[in-house]
Amino acid sequence: MAIIRAYAMPHPPIAVPAVGCGQERGIQKTLAALDEASAEIAELAPETIVFVTPHNTLYSDYFHISPGKSAKGDLSRFNGWETRFEARYDTGFCAELIRLASERGLPAGHLGERDKSLDHGVTVPMWFINSRCTGYKSVRISQSGLDPADHYRLGKLIAEAAERLGRRTVLIASSDLSHKLTHDGSYGFAADGPEFDSAVTNALADGDFLALLKISPDLRQNAAECGYNSLAMLAGCFDGHAVAARLLSYEGPFGVGYAVASFAPGGPDESRGVLERFNDHVLEQARGRRKSEDPFRKLARRALEHKIRSGESLPLPDGLPDSLTKKKAGVFVSLHKNGALRGCIGTISPTTGSIAREIMQNALSAGLSDTRFEPVSASELPYLTYKVDVLAAPEPISGSDELDVKRYGVIVSSGHKRGLLLPNLDGIDTVGQQISIARRKGGISDDEPVKLERFEVVRYE
Repeated sequence: MAIIRAYAMPHPPIAVPAVGCGQERGIQKTLAALDEASAEIAELAPETIVFVTPHNTLYSDYFHISPGKSAKGDLSRFNGWETRFEARYDTGFCAELIRLASERGLPAGHLGERDKSLDHGVTVPMWFINSRCTGYKSVRISQSGLDPADHYRLGKLIAEAAERLGRRTVLIASSDLSHKLTHDGSYGFAADGPEFDSAVTNALADGDFLALLKISPDLRQNAAECGYNSLAMLAGCFDGHAVAARLLSYEGPFGVGYAVASFAPGGPDESRGVLERFNDHVLEQARGRRKSEDPFRKLARRALEHKIRSGESLPLPDGLPDSLTKKKAGVFVSLHKNGALRGCIGTISPTTGSIAREIMQNALSAGLSDTRFEPVSASELPYLTYKVDVLAAPEPISGSDELDVKRYGVIVSSGHKRGLLLPNLDGIDTVGQQISIARRKGGISDDEPVKLERFEVVRYE
């Protein structure tokens, strides 16, 4: 295969002396490992280096691939004013990868780049590589909001593109780990932080990509990771091949986990085709959740499955409990695939004659009309899990001190603009975060005066 080596590399700007100004001495293991990896890359003399980054143009349902012939970047936002970069893109590689992705049904391409400069997810690893290796061309690929399996699939296509073109290719998975390792770090501490980092580094050290993919989305979310899907894409590059894995370093003295690892391909190995086994794992989890479904989630699932499979709307089933048929309320229905959001639509106040009909209506909208995602396909149905939130009537409040992110959702209004955020969501820890996100959802700027309302929900998950 033409992927001659792949590396997991972190991207702390502080690692670059012009930014760190001496503080980089606190991550000596990381610096030494990055230098070792860069020396290996120089010896390999790649024609193309593919950088996978979590910090450039990111879409929920689309992989953005570097457009144009070149790009520039610097570290000025981190006060590294004189540290500048220029990348010459491998346009032939980009074109072949986009062609393969289109052929295999993965959404990927050049559309919609908002910032044409190189981000620090690329430039920090590039600073170390360029100290040892020059003359290569680059490809920059952004993570997406698609699930880890889709990132793995794109990794397979990266390897195939390199093979078809005969390019000696190195892949860099730019990835910081948990940002919640210490109480005095910028993001604070969560017990899930060290647990996540242990799971990732063990998987990297062993080259156990199935274990990597099986790390739960809840653990990832609670650990505040940055770049897990870059690692999933790296794993896909070695699908069906043996791999020699080395964990070169791991440390997290500033509250963020930094791991450097190297992966060299071996010969074909059918046991290393992990995607099918991972999909079996996701399916088994979904079946387990289905066994414990309450009538609310079961109705949402039946409504969407019936519509997609038959093209017809599900008639209101017989035998539903009075709590579904005799009451009216606003309802949010959210769909998840391997823990990742796959669609969410809701109504603040009732728009139908019963909670049951509200659920059925919003389940169809969540699966087929959420503009952030492609419509759910029939093949995805067995992998989906459902959440239903039944909203109590909103009540006006005089200020944010009457909110509680765990108990109350919030509605933020300014004129005809309105934004809503449900309560008790992973990663939303403060009222300030809750209001800020609700403002963005409603298209309300931070300086606009707003009216606040709160509401409670009954959640079925």
